[in-house]
Amino acid sequence: MSYSAIKNRRASVPVQVGHVTVGGTAPITVQSMTNTDTADAEATARQTAALAKAGSELVRITVDRDESARAVPHIREKLDRMGVNVPLVGDFHYNGHTLLNDHPACAEALAKYRINPGNVGFREKRDRNFSMMIETALRFDRPVRIGVNWGSLDNALLTELMDENAKSAEPKDVREVMHEAVVQSGLMSAERAMELGLPKNKILISAKCSEVQDLIAVYRSLAARCDFALHLGLTEAGMGSKGIVASTAALAVLLQEGIGDTIRISLTPEPGGDRTREVVVAQEILQTMGIRNFAPMVIACPGCGRTTSTTFQELAQDIQSYVRTRMPDWRRDYPGFESLQLAVMGCIVNGPGESKHADIGISLPGTGELPAAPVFIDGKKAMTLRGENLSAQFKDIVEDYVKTRWGA
Repeated sequence: MSYSAIKNRRASVPVQVGHVTVGGTAPITVQSMTNTDTADAEATARQTAALAKAGSELVRITVDRDESARAVPHIREKLDRMGVNVPLVGDFHYNGHTLLNDHPACAEALAKYRINPGNVGFREKRDRNFSMMIETALRFDRPVRIGVNWGSLDNALLTELMDENAKSAEPKDVREVMHEAVVQSGLMSAERAMELGLPKNKILISAKCSEVQDLIAVYRSLAARCDFALHLGLTEAGMGSKGIVASTAALAVLLQEGIGDTIRISLTPEPGGDRTREVVVAQEILQTMGIRNFAPMVIACPGCGRTTSTTFQELAQDIQSYVRTRMPDWRRDYPGFESLQLAVMGCIVNGPGESKHADIGISLPGTGELPAAPVFIDGKKAMTLRGENLSAQFKDIVEDYVKTRWGA
């Protein structure tokens, strides 16, 4: 399924971030953010490499003080030595103008700068600080993301809109006014950047909220009022299943409407948890919606009283692990394999039907059913597996299929 099969994608001006194109007709990209102390160049480079290996096409790092800014070029060097060419995005708040000005090597090592217009200063100072960051972007030929966040809105703008609303004959709900403040903050900052000489193909906008309905409303409004490339993300999505569900609920609606050019899932990891989880979730959202293919999909039934044996669950887990293990080699040798769909089903109710829909499917026997597992390849029954080593037999079938279909 292609993106156009879901809905016409919103037209946007493409932006080049290092070697990655965001917006226009380019694929919707996946990005992530480190949570290491950027001043620790070794730890940040390791985590960045892990995120890139997981599939992150852009990685954002915090640049909050001189030590962090000094570390950035060393992080870039370490990544280059590892053969990791993922573009680095600098995340700046409050003092970005000073850090970029004082550390030109940092400005050069970064592929993009994120600017939050809500915390670059107040009144005249805000204009001066913002202008300095845009001038640096021009000097180093770098794009910027105008990253609005409703947790750090421009208070002057919000107050002005609230005052106007209070005087209106038909005042809007306070939440609607906040939505408008978020949108206006992004658009006004982007327009100011263009007045300073930054072209449209060097500007992206994000307008993040932490509530699903607010995010949808804000991005719908923003998308209708500009053609800047848009970065999607539910800010402070939360931990575990809550963060995954909230992000998916918000982003799926917008993506279905053709809105969004790059996405980031802001999951709070468990203490000591795997930071790459946010990359996997982002990929799975795009792949499940039929927008992009990143890895073979393993479909498995949830189990019920007909599947009291754990055999099909163990096989599904085993096949999923096998696919992940083989992916680096398959990616090198068999381009296009990412669209592979596998089905591991637990009984005869939906098993054969689901197996026929997949490229390769196996329907294991349920409780009381004959100890045989029919295998379907490209919609047709190809063979029946029996015995104790079903997993090994099925892996051989998958391996042969990948070689035959995507081999040179």
